[in-house]
Amino acid sequence: MRKLTPTLLAALAAVLGMLVPAFAALKVDVNQANIQPLPIAIPDFVPVTPADVAAGQNIAKVVRADLDRSGLFKPLDPKSFIDKVTNINIAPNFSDWRIITAQGLVTGSVAMQSDGRLRVDFRLWDIYGEEQMLGLQYFTQPANWRRIAHMISDAIYQRITGETGYFDTRIVFISESGPPLARKKRLAVMDEDGANPTFLTNGSYLVLTPRFNPTAQMIAYMSYIGRKPAVYLFDLESGRQEKLGDFPNMTFSPRFSPDGNKVVMSLEKGGNSDIYVMDLRTRAVTRLTYDPGIDTSPSYSPDGKQITFESDRGGTQQIYVMNADGSNQHRISFGAGRNGTPVWSPRGDLIAFTKITSGSFRIGVMRPDGSGERILSDGWEDEGPTWAPNGRVLMFTRTIEGGRGSQIWSIDVTGRNERRVATPGDASDPAWSPLIQ
Repeated sequence: MRKLTPTLLAALAAVLGMLVPAFAALKVDVNQANIQPLPIAIPDFVPVTPADVAAGQNIAKVVRADLDRSGLFKPLDPKSFIDKVTNINIAPNFSDWRIITAQGLVTGSVAMQSDGRLRVDFRLWDIYGEEQMLGLQYFTQPANWRRIAHMISDAIYQRITGETGYFDTRIVFISESGPPLARKKRLAVMDEDGANPTFLTNGSYLVLTPRFNPTAQMIAYMSYIGRKPAVYLFDLESGRQEKLGDFPNMTFSPRFSPDGNKVVMSLEKGGNSDIYVMDLRTRAVTRLTYDPGIDTSPSYSPDGKQITFESDRGGTQQIYVMNADGSNQHRISFGAGRNGTPVWSPRGDLIAFTKITSGSFRIGVMRPDGSGERILSDGWEDEGPTWAPNGRVLMFTRTIEGGRGSQIWSIDVTGRNERRVATPGDASDPAWSPLIQ
């Protein structure tokens, strides 16, 4: 199991240059719904020795894939490159890159150090401004080369868009296999791009709705490991599983508070479910809702002051918001159809949800007061959204038409850039980690 903390990663991010003037044109506005992807050239990173060739090729390949997947960049075909980069400390021949329509250029080098660490340097160039925009240097263990590539992608994304990147993250999800009536569901994690999938449970018991804590070291999930469904915690570093409380009835839909000190969840009693919160330090449990309807799927606002949840207390499945202490419960979703699985954006500006109308399931977003509802996806059955840590991209479960398995897809908040996420077989219930520290 690959640890999420950078214990083995000595990443020395030294800013070598921020020379671009304030009026530089190399910028992408992520708020535009119809954006032309920025043409960017990313040659293989220059190897210092022949032994470094593969690392240079692999890192550049991952950076190209990351930026392409965002929908904001158009990595150019390396076969079109005229200029050959041999020394990243020398300014490129800008005219050669303009000929192939590149607006940005990423150059890099890799070298194995005498202490066994891999050194990676890169530069981001504004081709038309003829300036270096960014330069960073990293040292890491060779096995961590892929994470360094994601960190480089995040740095480029942030420098050009002004928004925090999301590539150096992980996804926890449910890996599914087997026939429909004997479905095996295993808890699994993978990198944001689908690489390095790792199974955390063996499939001998059902697991559902996994969620990361704010440090990405702990996962809360629902499991049928015992005689009744209950919420468990999984420690990624030790592999230890712990049942959360000894409740007499079913507990489900867990989610951590922004500070990681609490877990909010649903508890079923007598056929009815209400929302409770447990303080992980004291194990004290507080009931937040007292309604005869079904209250479930709670999610904190990023400041921890409010909780959104779904309830059928008004006769249909709808979205509500309340203060974190349970006060001021009020409905925010109206109009045709049902609405469920609300998740508050890390930015605090939107709540994502599942829209159910005429038997169809779609991913939508609305403001916390219920205004500005927009439907983003248009699959056969899309549900269970989860936010990237920058609040610009969502992942969700898409059931293949006819119920023939499930897949994980991503889409940005404009609804423009929709892509399938690679998984080992069928997959569902994705949950995005925060940026890995």
